[in-house]
Amino acid sequence: MISVCVTTYNGEKYIAEQLRSILEQLSEVDEVVVSDDESTDRTLEIVADLHDPRIRVVHSTAHYFKWNFLNALLAAKGDILFLADQDDVWLPGKVEKCIHALETADLVVHDSRVVDDDLQVIRPSFFQFYGSGPGLLKNSLNNTYFGSCMAFKRKVLNAALPFPTTNEIGHDIWLGLVAEMTGTVMFLDEPLLLYRRHDLSRTNLEQPLLKRSNRSIIIKLWSRVVVLYHVVRYKLKNRV
Repeated sequence: MISVCVTTYNGEKYIAEQLRSILEQLSEVDEVVVSDDESTDRTLEIVADLHDPRIRVVHSTAHYFKWNFLNALLAAKGDILFLADQDDVWLPGKVEKCIHALETADLVVHDSRVVDDDLQVIRPSFFQFYGSGPGLLKNSLNNTYFGSCMAFKRKVLNAALPFPTTNEIGHDIWLGLVAEMTGTVMFLDEPLLLYRRHDLSRTNLEQPLLKRSNRSIIIKLWSRVVVLYHVVRYKLKNRV
């Protein structure tokens, strides 16, 4: 069984398009878990209007994306888990190709096409632009484990729980790093997602590494120290 974990917060503009692109690739026994973080727009109404029994809505009061995703993951029932943002679009074949990759890997990350609000391509390969690839040190310093492009086995989630309580470590980077420490990861060099960047997007991809958010450089450097600390702590605790 596949569980797709989608988080929403005031996502009425894009959520229907995203969910349709997901649902058409799932079987009747799979599920989509939508964790909504107290949206105040029509998000939940639009989700309900799809009238698809595979969609299950759970509610969050986390007010932070990491814990909203954790809420969805804890509610999921599947042996294979996908993460999905509310504003992207899955390309045909994403599920099939990720499932095939998971025959030999515990976690897979696939490439994506970066698009604008109207799905016009800005960059044909996120991997090439961002330098995506495996490596504990590499991803601790510059994370390339982007949740919207990830699928993994339940044993990865089990190994990653509990998540570090700090907000300096995202759910996706932690899952990716744990998968590297406990199993195998695969970076699939094929775009399987339209990764939409718009005015409300969290990260400015066009800026250099240390300018991709409005946080100070000191805070950004500190966040990398925190990630490295938790990686070392995990390895020592679990002897991996």
